[in-house]
Amino acid sequence: MNTNRKSAIIVGVLFILAAVTAIIGLLLYDPILNGPDYLMKGSEHANQVILGALMELILVVSAVGTATTMFPILRKYNETIALWHVCFRFLEAVIITIGIISVLSLLSLSQEYAAASAPDIASYQVSGTLLKAVHDWTFMLGPLFMLGINTMMYSYIFYKSKLVPRFIPILGMTGATLVFINALLVMFGVVEQISVWGLLAVPIAANEMILAVWLIVKGFNKSSSLELS
Repeated sequence: MNTNRKSAIIVGVLFILAAVTAIIGLLLYDPILNGPDYLMKGSEHANQVILGALMELILVVSAVGTATTMFPILRKYNETIALWHVCFRFLEAVIITIGIISVLSLLSLSQEYAAASAPDIASYQVSGTLLKAVHDWTFMLGPLFMLGINTMMYSYIFYKSKLVPRFIPILGMTGATLVFINALLVMFGVVEQISVWGLLAVPIAANEMILAVWLIVKGFNKSSSLELS
């Protein structure tokens, strides 16, 4: 098995791993991020929240892994964009990590609240609201804003080089545009972060899964052009 074939399989597996852990992590966070009694529920479900954080850490590793594994291949076609892709993917990973830290900090706050004999509810709620806001912003800037930029960059190279069938990068660039628009709408308060507008993320999710399966089963196209852009 040649290097490109191994890289294709690794990238495909990492894309699937990133998607699965992202979904599981968000579901496990539910007690501490949703509901009016999150300060008490978070403490009661501490292990579940920590497991959610672990899932997101695997997501971070997977995201960095896809970028670094694809870089030697993408740089043959456009070294500048390939380097940008690695940098922005690292930035996405950093933003997600900040979100993880905010959730774990919120968990510590929740445990202190549960242990206090006569807690000052107002002060705890102010701190909790701040930490939840940090998570919400990182959730928007990482998995939406930065994801749109990253997907557009590697999809563009895939489209120009024909490393994979062109319908895949076309779906990727379409999905990247839609999720980027969604991020801007959320950022300016036009739509809620969790709303029907979240359907704009469906094409980019479909692109990642189709690309992942294609890379695992077929790999990169060996007959693609090797001209540097």
